[in-house]
Amino acid sequence: MRHFVEELEQLKTKLLEMSSLVEAAIQRSISAVIHKDKSAADEVFRSETRINNIEIEIDEFAVNLLALQQPMAADLRLIIAALKINTDLERMGDLAVNIAQRARSLMEEPVIKPMIDIPHIAGLVQSMVRKALDAFVTRDAELARSVLASDDAVDNMRTACYHELVSFMEKDPQNIKQALDLLAVTRNLERIADHSTNIAEDVLFLVKGVDVRHHAEARAH
Repeated sequence: MRHFVEELEQLKTKLLEMSSLVEAAIQRSISAVIHKDKSAADEVFRSETRINNIEIEIDEFAVNLLALQQPMAADLRLIIAALKINTDLERMGDLAVNIAQRARSLMEEPVIKPMIDIPHIAGLVQSMVRKALDAFVTRDAELARSVLASDDAVDNMRTACYHELVSFMEKDPQNIKQALDLLAVTRNLERIADHSTNIAEDVLFLVKGVDVRHHAEARAH
């Protein structure tokens, strides 16, 4: 039993390393867009391999625990949650790479307007990522629910940003390339928010043993 407990701690440690790498990649990708920071974009690309490798390590570690230890109850929920969170984190890393690629493209263009609402959207998305991961570490159900509550706000901001960028393209075709890059950035940010929501739902499954996907239990109590 003691050996199993130690292995569970190792699993959580690996997942926290993954979380740290992905959170840093997201932050750097956003910095690359907002500040036209080429070195930040390059760092995102360099971190991609490590993120992909640690995803595989976590999957293999968790599957071995399931196969060899046959855990029950809360321990089983932890391993299942870790597998699902691992997948979401890897996809968030991919989205950070997508944003960094768009940042490189944007560096070649003049700014059409002070980034529309992208810094605001990015700030809210980063807050969701941080809260979702903190909720996992502390097993805080209320913090997880606060992430779910932020998802609609991100969707609304992304929609408003979409309409404004379309208006820019209609007014001046020279804006089309940059506007499309910025639209892609907002779309990737929205998808990161969606994955943060997935992690928050997994935390509620871990802590409460309930499945709140698709608004089950009204994502409330």
